[in-house]
Amino acid sequence: MKYITLNDKHVALGAKMVDFAGFNMPVQYEGVNAEHETVRSGVGVFDVSHMGEFLITGTQAVALIQKVVSNDISTLTDGKAQYAYLPNENGGIVDDLIIYRFNAEKYLLVVNASNIDKDWAWISKYNKEIGAEMKNLSDDYSLLAIQGPKAAEAMQSLTSVNLSSIPYYNFVVGDFAGIEHVIISATGYTGSGGFEVYCKNEEVEQIWDKVFEAGASFGIKPIGLAARDTLRLEMGFCLYGNDIDDTTSPYEAGLGWVTKFTKDFVNADFLKSQKENGVSKKLVAFELIDRGIPRHDYEITDGNGNVIGKVTSGTMSPSLKLGIGLGYVPTQYAPLDSEIFIKVRDKELKAKVVKAPFYKK
Repeated sequence: MKYITLNDKHVALGAKMVDFAGFNMPVQYEGVNAEHETVRSGVGVFDVSHMGEFLITGTQAVALIQKVVSNDISTLTDGKAQYAYLPNENGGIVDDLIIYRFNAEKYLLVVNASNIDKDWAWISKYNKEIGAEMKNLSDDYSLLAIQGPKAAEAMQSLTSVNLSSIPYYNFVVGDFAGIEHVIISATGYTGSGGFEVYCKNEEVEQIWDKVFEAGASFGIKPIGLAARDTLRLEMGFCLYGNDIDDTTSPYEAGLGWVTKFTKDFVNADFLKSQKENGVSKKLVAFELIDRGIPRHDYEITDGNGNVIGKVTSGTMSPSLKLGIGLGYVPTQYAPLDSEIFIKVRDKELKAKVVKAPFYKK
């Protein structure tokens, strides 16, 4: 088990701690629904320091990243971030990630905690011929996600950077909470706005304390991974290991928008043929019409007992007060308003395919 730097602080705050991707992580403090609502209407802080960070630098940095990721980083300028995935050689996905461009020869790749070792080995394999400089910073850096509509206002006193002027998927390196050279990124996994702040492990306690001082009058609260999951699901964001994995096609998962054939990359020819020929199943968002809660791995049926797919993510939406989920179904069941059924305790509950996000501001 690995421990994040602020482990003892979370325990002292009464967090319920669980093993997540080999890390001891806070799953909840006061309860999922209350924490979810804090982020939707105010401001909350997630400690997501288990995430992985790889620094790719040098004259070959672009060549390496362009080879291993699906998106085209030639469209990035300094201070911009981009969502992408790492395709594998079998039509599946190694991981999804965010790429940050500092300059033409310096990039940061932020990957999922459960895939740090796998991703590092995968990228290193392709780097043998390319020769970029790679540094795994995952054990040295902490990451706080300060999320919610009041995040910019609540945090403005901590920095000389104009937080509300940072566009979505842009970042700056600036002073924050008395620390110089902090990465302040207008990104997040909640759909309610806010920032992700990257700092060195030895700086994170000072930043955490000052964030809570500055946010006190805004009702700031610590938020656990359980609410992070309900928030991202209301936005229809994929979770690696649930909705996408080594066996799921990016075109089945609806990730064609970050698949760019303007360059050569791993397994590009196969993915191009999938784009042209189509796929036989698709990841859809659905809402339950009948009352119930869909859960991961529940069967999706056609209403006559025939299993047509599986729920990959599901919950009772705290914002909408109804059962929502994602799951793969044959393409004939993928159009909007298609009727599907979710098997819950031997009952087939009626659902309909909807357009994500479920939650609209």
